[in-house]
Amino acid sequence: MAEGSLKQVDKPWRVLEFYSGIGGLRYSLMKSGVNAKVVDAFDINDKANDVYELNFGHRPRQGNIQSLTAADLDGYGAHAWLLSPPCQPYTRQGLQKDSGDARAFSFLKILELIPHTSKPPNMLLVENVVGFETSNTHTKMIDILAKTNFVVQEFILSPLQFGVPYSRPRYFCLAKRRPSSFQNQLLNNRLLLSPSPLFGHDDNTVANEHDQSEESWDKVLQSCEPVEKFLEFKNHGDQTGTKSGFLDSANVPTDAYGSLEKNDNVNGHDRSSLDQYLVPLSLIERWGSVMDIVYLDSKRCCCFTKSYYRYVKGTGSLLATVQPKKKGKSSPLKEQCLRFFTPREVANLHSFPEDFHFPQHVSLRQRYALLGNSLSIAVVSPLIRYLFAEPSV
Repeated sequence: MAEGSLKQVDKPWRVLEFYSGIGGLRYSLMKSGVNAKVVDAFDINDKANDVYELNFGHRPRQGNIQSLTAADLDGYGAHAWLLSPPCQPYTRQGLQKDSGDARAFSFLKILELIPHTSKPPNMLLVENVVGFETSNTHTKMIDILAKTNFVVQEFILSPLQFGVPYSRPRYFCLAKRRPSSFQNQLLNNRLLLSPSPLFGHDDNTVANEHDQSEESWDKVLQSCEPVEKFLEFKNHGDQTGTKSGFLDSANVPTDAYGSLEKNDNVNGHDRSSLDQYLVPLSLIERWGSVMDIVYLDSKRCCCFTKSYYRYVKGTGSLLATVQPKKKGKSSPLKEQCLRFFTPREVANLHSFPEDFHFPQHVSLRQRYALLGNSLSIAVVSPLIRYLFAEPSV
């Protein structure tokens, strides 16, 4: 099947952005090449809105989305809605309250308003964690979309499949309201594991109970860029003032759960050194066995969560800045000069553009938290382009 083209429109598509965060959806829209205009954005997080406003000159509305009415939505005349609702109700680590979680209510409210709008959107994109696709919220979403004349195609995709050495699989729902249709209508109402349809190819791997083979993932990893390409500091070198290559554990207290209790002085953003990103020896000695360590030539690193930098267990990878003769934990970790990825490096792995930046008043911990709640532009951008594309004639 030939790749479809974006429909030419005299005026830009009007887009509403829900749960806008630090701008991942908007950057994805910009990178997609779609002729579109964000007419408004919504997010309840004050710090996220500070970041968004600094980068786009537009401050999202901070009121509760649940207060919106069908008339409010009609007033925007939006052709497309982009939504990245809270993922906590569906995460494996959370309470798994699903649609009973208060953080799911605003998304359910938006969905329930669609049948009551006189100008429903032509297109929707929804992003969430893997696990959302088996939730009660998902069932309600699909039911409402079907009743309001939408067709859907669903994906589970990771940045690894787009050449980025970052393991962050996420669920995506694309929906188009008839008479609009997707480029490949044979994929309607299917959950796909391959990005190939986004580029007009026929490799339409459908999700089933068996995950993709280790062999197929090995091929994916071979096509990824090395982690080094995404770093702002390639090595430790002269960028730290700590001779030993480690912070003094006595100056950086840690708790029993591997938390770094660093203060605002340590979190300063005007320092040129990497001191603040080094992993204290006390943490390495206690938690080294559960740390995910990556190297400059690694083709994969773990997903960074909003708790990265606060905790070392299960929150994201750590970088070995001194390459051992023999990789892995058989080589003493204390000799590998481990450090956290910087916020800029995490943003790079999320494929944020070079001109993206944080306001000075947003603390280091807050930057990591906001990035952990964001999304991969490398993945979402082609999804948006595919969503807006019309079938080839």
